[in-house]
Amino acid sequence: MDISGASAIVTGGASGIGAASARLLAQRGAKVVVADLQADKGEALAKEIGGAFCKVDVTNTDDIMNAVEMAKSMGPLRVLVNSAGIGWAQRTVGKDGKYESAANLDAFKKVIAINLIGSFDCIRLAATAMSTTEPLAHGERGAIVNIASVAAFDGQIGQASYSASKGGVVGMTLPVARDLAAIGVRVNTVAPGLIDTPIYGDGENSEAFKANLQKGVLFPQRLGGPEELASMVVECVTNSYMNAETIRVDGGIRMPPK
Repeated sequence: MDISGASAIVTGGASGIGAASARLLAQRGAKVVVADLQADKGEALAKEIGGAFCKVDVTNTDDIMNAVEMAKSMGPLRVLVNSAGIGWAQRTVGKDGKYESAANLDAFKKVIAINLIGSFDCIRLAATAMSTTEPLAHGERGAIVNIASVAAFDGQIGQASYSASKGGVVGMTLPVARDLAAIGVRVNTVAPGLIDTPIYGDGENSEAFKANLQKGVLFPQRLGGPEELASMVVECVTNSYMNAETIRVDGGIRMPPK
């Protein structure tokens, strides 16, 4: 699919995998809406790539609609990348046998609300806009790429909420792709492994932590770069025969229990 002159929305686009995806989409000729809560980073990136910034909380439907309308004003909306997400680690039960020490249910709900429900809200609204665009060859109108995680398959101790949210993203990929086939919109999911993003922080302790993490990567034994994920995201967008698939990009890692 040719995305030159089309508009694209990247949620969580101000940093990490989202930012790398936004840059690469812009290099391919798309006008990118960087949809994020981080206004300073988002505005700077939008200026850098000739796009626009829209402050978006993916749990707020009005915010998502604003991003969709902004994208439509820049060109036919043909691309959505769902990269916004959070992680939360907590064990299911505590060590003292008290109900109060069991996992915080509100924290669990928040992760699901952002990573899973927020992704679906973005899909349903962006796809609605895509359905009104002029079709390209073979009736194609657009492509959606969700960012999941290998935690969808190899969830570690304490990752119940994160794994459930990302497993939900993987689980809805096929049925949503089947739904959107009627309007000529493809849906794929990319499941990153250990990627060197700001989530790990900065400084000596952060570097030591990452060095320990990468020992489990099969080959190459290092953390992945955001640009390596962005490459797969853009392939899923531009390759018109890629549909309804979840692709691990993880250096062959299979996560241990902890």
